[in-house]
Amino acid sequence: MERIETDILVSGGGVAGLTAATAFGAAGFSVICVDPTPPVTNATSENSDLRSTAFLQPARELLISAGLWDRLSPFAAPLQIMRIVDAGGVEPTPRLIKDFNAADISDLPFGWNLPNWLLRREMVAHLEQMPNVSFLTGVSTKRLLTREGAALVSLSDNSQIRARLLIAADGRNSPMRDALDIGVKTMRYGQKALAFSVTHLMPHENVSTEIHRSGGPFTLVPLPDREGAHCSAIVWMERGPEVARLAALDVPAFEAEMNRRSCEILGPMVLTSRRSVWPIISQIADKMIGERTALIAEAAHVVPPIGAQGLNMSLGDMRVLLELANANPDDLGSPEMLQTYQRRRHPEIRARIAGVNALNRASMISNQAMRDIRAKMLDTFYSATPIRKNLMRAGLGTR
Repeated sequence: MERIETDILVSGGGVAGLTAATAFGAAGFSVICVDPTPPVTNATSENSDLRSTAFLQPARELLISAGLWDRLSPFAAPLQIMRIVDAGGVEPTPRLIKDFNAADISDLPFGWNLPNWLLRREMVAHLEQMPNVSFLTGVSTKRLLTREGAALVSLSDNSQIRARLLIAADGRNSPMRDALDIGVKTMRYGQKALAFSVTHLMPHENVSTEIHRSGGPFTLVPLPDREGAHCSAIVWMERGPEVARLAALDVPAFEAEMNRRSCEILGPMVLTSRRSVWPIISQIADKMIGERTALIAEAAHVVPPIGAQGLNMSLGDMRVLLELANANPDDLGSPEMLQTYQRRRHPEIRARIAGVNALNRASMISNQAMRDIRAKMLDTFYSATPIRKNLMRAGLGTR
């Protein structure tokens, strides 16, 4: 059996895993990233991930240090305003609109939005230029054996990786987490999400809009204009049976439903992609470390797609790991390093999951009286300037 030595093995080649491989490679560590499935890097491919990712302000610094920002920024749509629309009245029309403007707390936008398939395309191309990083696709992690000095990972191609640090970025059903016998707590909402792209009549003006009625938020996230057309990515959360019904509609019927649900806040919209369906859960690992192993991203935590928290929590994991690794490279993967990572990340993750859970539960409300209370609470929080600013800073992770 061939044995390969490396500083870091990243299990998982999604957006989080590719970011981790790039960031640690840029810091001078030798990195191998493996994923059983070659990344889909074209929007029209059958298995393309049609969701988008909003990189919030703190993520930009990580992307700059990783050498990725200059490559990604030309494709990014800035998110200057987070707009909350309550359409929970008797009729599905806006009855309360509140704008959270990044200018109230910063000279920068809240974040920048990019399609996931494009992120993978650009990240893979960047990795190919890094001599100390290898990205192996069609290869999966099969067995894990940890020792005091290293993690020994057997791969599906019969090779073995000996790494000082294993970073498990292999998803909510993480094989590496299971190999370490780390449990998870999962919360199910009976929801699913439809993800797709649209063009629309009116410009989005760099405003990300969440429309709340019942079942979950209908979120429009800005994308750069394409061939003169105004574009947005949409995540539409609803209860499972309703998502199944919507996904089965023909295009004209679906467009009629999505225009009604959007309150035509950007004018009539036209579907420009296939519709993909994603399950909605919250999940947190009992701990984020094992011997010579750090769990990041969905291997450690999963949240509903509200407030752009998902991947940005994952990038928060990477920032802490990278800071600890850079502070003492000889200590990479040591018990002291990993225990510090656990102390700094796990309590914050628990708090953020609790917050997103509360927001999602509120967005699902179908009872009219409770929807009226939700609207009054939004109006109260928005009207109190200190509370509004603190909520924005908390969402960014800057307080």
